[in-house]
Amino acid sequence: MTPEPIAGSHREYLDDSEVARQRRTGRRTMLAAGVVALLLAAGFAVVQTVKIRDADLLATATAAAAAAPPPVDVATVMPAASTSRLTLPGETSPWYGTTIYARVDGYVAKWFVDIGDHVEEGQVLATIETPELDAELDAARAKRNAAAANVQVSEAEARFADSTYRRWKDSPKGVVSAQETDDKKAGSESAEAKLTAARAQVSLAQSEVDRLTAFQKFKQVTAPFKGTITERKIDIGNLVTAGSTAATTPLYRLIQDDPIRVFVDVPQNAAGAMKVGTAVDVVTTGSQSRAYSGTITRTSDAVDPQARTLQVEIDLANRDETLVPGLYVEAEFHLASGGEAEIPAAALLFRTKGPQVAVLDGDRVAFRDVTIAEDNGTEVALASGVKPGDQVVLNISSQIGDGDAVVVSAVDGKAPGIRAASR
Repeated sequence: MTPEPIAGSHREYLDDSEVARQRRTGRRTMLAAGVVALLLAAGFAVVQTVKIRDADLLATATAAAAAAPPPVDVATVMPAASTSRLTLPGETSPWYGTTIYARVDGYVAKWFVDIGDHVEEGQVLATIETPELDAELDAARAKRNAAAANVQVSEAEARFADSTYRRWKDSPKGVVSAQETDDKKAGSESAEAKLTAARAQVSLAQSEVDRLTAFQKFKQVTAPFKGTITERKIDIGNLVTAGSTAATTPLYRLIQDDPIRVFVDVPQNAAGAMKVGTAVDVVTTGSQSRAYSGTITRTSDAVDPQARTLQVEIDLANRDETLVPGLYVEAEFHLASGGEAEIPAAALLFRTKGPQVAVLDGDRVAFRDVTIAEDNGTEVALASGVKPGDQVVLNISSQIGDGDAVVVSAVDGKAPGIRAASR
């Protein structure tokens, strides 16, 4: 027979089972936590190992890079061209250019030409009315006529005085006194002197008439040479004043542009190469650029002490008048080269001893003194120090000294077939 359970024993049995279950759950949780901790510890160990390995590799690579010769780019020295080209800005200027002013006071009666008109030498450009000048001329002529009439009076007086003196002089002795004879002689000489003075007054009056008559010609404003009108400053009725002061209004601006001049200011470092007869190509800028061939016609033969430039002039034929004064142009001079070798400007060094280049000698660098013949911007012509075929280092670091080993990374912009040996 099955014994009957004691009252309360089932509850106690259930409590023991729950406790066992909780104990098993706690053991599983502790085991999982341990596994996670072991995994984290293993991961940390792996990461630290990788870091240490990478640091060792970086240190090794850094040490190797520090011990290796520095890489450099080199360029091959080329023979200098027989001629070099120097391009400089210039400006066109007229062959003749003048501002026309009035030579007489008055007002503009008419003008006959305007801007852009082509005129011939001596052509009338405008006329000026001169009432004051006209009145002065009339007065001068009247004064001259009065002086001429006075000459006639003086001539009559001189003739009468001379005849009187002759009669008294030829009279028998004792009839007239010597004093009276001398008095008549003095009167004759005085009349002759008055006649001379009257004639001088006529000449003076005539000179004034001639002067004013000459000014009458300036009532017509004429062109001093064949050319083109570029400015007109007058209109009908404008008062004009003779002269060319700052307060005087000009009438016209006239230019002649065939041939036309081109002025170029050359820096003093190239002034010595500017010789008369040197070929030049003059190019206009803009959408319709055009080239003109010419030569240096003349130079100032002196350097401007302010700008340190030499003024050079080029004369160009301009029969079709495509060139006008005031244009900006570029002048390309064909100069004889003064160098034996040519290197990139990036290979040039400026040190206390003067200009130098770093020449590749095997796998090492050798610094050489050079003499600059021409500086053409990106290229420099040298008169001494290197020869064609040498290889020069470009943009060399200040950390590289004379005799240091280097590794060539590029020759004339291309990777070399064989790298230079290491030190």
